[in-house]
Amino acid sequence: MKFTAQQIATQLEGTVEGDPNAEVFKLSKIEDAQKGSLTFLSNPKYTPFIYKTQASVTIVNKDFVPDNDLSTTLVRVSNAYDSFSVLLDYYNKVKTSKIGIAKTTFIDSSVQLGENCYVGHMSCIEENTEISDNVKIFPQVFIGNNVSIGEGTIIFAGAKILDDTIIGKNCVIHSGAVIGSDGFGFVPQENGNYKKIPQTGIVVLGDYVDVGSNSTIDRATLGVTSIGNGVKLDNQIQIAHNVEIGENTVIAAQTGIAGSSKIGKNCVIGGQVGIIGHITIGDNVKIQGQSGVISSIKEDQIIQGTPAFSYNAYNKSYVYFKNLPKLVKEMNRIIKKLDL
Repeated sequence: MKFTAQQIATQLEGTVEGDPNAEVFKLSKIEDAQKGSLTFLSNPKYTPFIYKTQASVTIVNKDFVPDNDLSTTLVRVSNAYDSFSVLLDYYNKVKTSKIGIAKTTFIDSSVQLGENCYVGHMSCIEENTEISDNVKIFPQVFIGNNVSIGEGTIIFAGAKILDDTIIGKNCVIHSGAVIGSDGFGFVPQENGNYKKIPQTGIVVLGDYVDVGSNSTIDRATLGVTSIGNGVKLDNQIQIAHNVEIGENTVIAAQTGIAGSSKIGKNCVIGGQVGIIGHITIGDNVKIQGQSGVISSIKEDQIIQGTPAFSYNAYNKSYVYFKNLPKLVKEMNRIIKKLDL
């Protein structure tokens, strides 16, 4: 899809300086942009690039004053960074605004499909599932029996939404995510084998939840695995059975949360964090990356380490840890001198 400089200026309530008919069809960084690209300049550190960029159109602040000749057409706006963000959002909506049912899909006759939906090639929707209006399901998605998907949700290619899962409004499920898979429940037997415990519960996602690529959210053993409104999960995250995550909590990549743990509201959890099962983490807790959490945490704490404890205490302890060889050497010198 192509846009002219004038169309972009109109959308952003800006003005054109240069060729109003200059066309763009892709977005690029200013230092890498080629002909046909749209880019922006807001950070003064990148100003030198505007004189050699090949971008057809560049968004700049109204007060930008060039020192040399420019080959790019300018669109002047009040705030270049904010305006480019608006265009990114618009561009993303255009990409996902498809409507219609591809010929190679399978949709069971019992499925309730809302208006203005899109279902891509080779997707499968099983019995008694309800798909609300404006849902976008991209190619090769599997949706199981008795699933409910709220209005405006987007499910990208290759995701798997398994039986009985409930997904709220305006969620984004990225490629390769699996929601509603069996929890990891086994009972050790006398002969050394493990007997599987049936996982009969469900997963419930609130509204405006993002689930990153290749992340997994297991169904509850009994009851519900619950992800609150506004939760954002990065790629490659494991959420085990019966976990509860409060609204607006953000979790970075490769974190794993074991079964039946409860995470509060507005928490920030770094990458590669491990959280054991059956503990409670309060609201507004921040957990630094690569921490191992093995006990419950009260609200408003910042923790780090394995096992994790107070962030400030961790930093103070780490100073001594780094100096440990020197301290041991000094202690040995003192012992030798005292002839102990």
